[in-house]
Amino acid sequence: MTVRVPFTDLGATQRRRQSEISLAVSRVVQSGWYIGGPEVAAFERAFAAAAGLPFAVGVANGTDAIALALRALGIKRDDVVIVPALSAYPTTVGVRQAEAIPAFVDVDRHGLIDVGEVERLLSSGARAILCVHLYGNCADFTALAELARRHQVALVEDCAQAHGASRDGIAAGAAGDIAAWSFYPTKNLGALGDAGAVTCGDQATAERLSRLRNYGQQNRYEHVESGFNSRLDPLQAAVLSVKLQDLEADNTRRRAIGLHYDQALAGNETVVPVPVPARSDPNRHLYPVLLPSASDRARFQAFLSERGIETLIHYPIAMPDQKASDPAWSGNRNFPHARSFCQRVVSLPCNPDLTDAQVEMVIGAIQAWSQQGQGVT
Repeated sequence: MTVRVPFTDLGATQRRRQSEISLAVSRVVQSGWYIGGPEVAAFERAFAAAAGLPFAVGVANGTDAIALALRALGIKRDDVVIVPALSAYPTTVGVRQAEAIPAFVDVDRHGLIDVGEVERLLSSGARAILCVHLYGNCADFTALAELARRHQVALVEDCAQAHGASRDGIAAGAAGDIAAWSFYPTKNLGALGDAGAVTCGDQATAERLSRLRNYGQQNRYEHVESGFNSRLDPLQAAVLSVKLQDLEADNTRRRAIGLHYDQALAGNETVVPVPVPARSDPNRHLYPVLLPSASDRARFQAFLSERGIETLIHYPIAMPDQKASDPAWSGNRNFPHARSFCQRVVSLPCNPDLTDAQVEMVIGAIQAWSQQGQGVT
């Protein structure tokens, strides 16, 4: 079947800035500076400014960003970090790389960490809360920041999907003590490979991050703590500096597509958009909808696929249910909302290179599905 509406088109995204990206890559190649250096420093300054924070430290990927963020805040081996049950599994991997223990809690109707569940668990001795801004919607970081302050624990934001999103007038990454970012190619700000960053508002924390990403090295051959080899590649930094120029426009386009879907799906009882939290400005990294059941979802995806429309599932397995997860990390807690999302959610195409005609194709296919009663088990 010919793909008429791709879920994402990374080639189109690069072609928009192809000449500038080529010049940036050539500049790095000719410079002879292939680790760290001015390209990385320039991107760190630009990204910090875009995020509205004083400091950004480039790292190798988003998973390392979580581990380094936790380590920089003093999280140690076997410290407990509260984590939502619904996310990409690298969220858990980052916690484990920091040698901490994840404690899973359920999510709310938005698919975001449930503040009430976090509060109930804080009395068990957790050292940090790791909130994930899933789908490009910000978790309730105002309430979480208050809980963190009251219980004297750290608040870490997983912003891998939240470039340019905000809630309560606060930008993603600016509410917690520290924030981890991914620039995986499919992100709203994506590199040409793996890349990440950690942002914060404290100079001492930024300096520690810079040491930790480089073997714990303070001066050449002087290592003051055990660290990582997790440095942002200058080639990726140069490309990201170019692509950062398009982030706001791309997010605006994603929001426009999301609004069009919202209007078209209003009142649809079988294909229901995951609600955006109140007082939020999402970046529409994903546009997730819920089907009545897993079997409905499979038929819905097949129906759209037959019409050349690609969809994906984010995410089919809750993190506590992954084989790599220790049952002790779940305690005696249940995760009905997270598991319901895993069984029913599907993501519609929402990338900024979609044409209006392609968006209409998606809407027309959904309307055809609904009119034929295909959503009824």
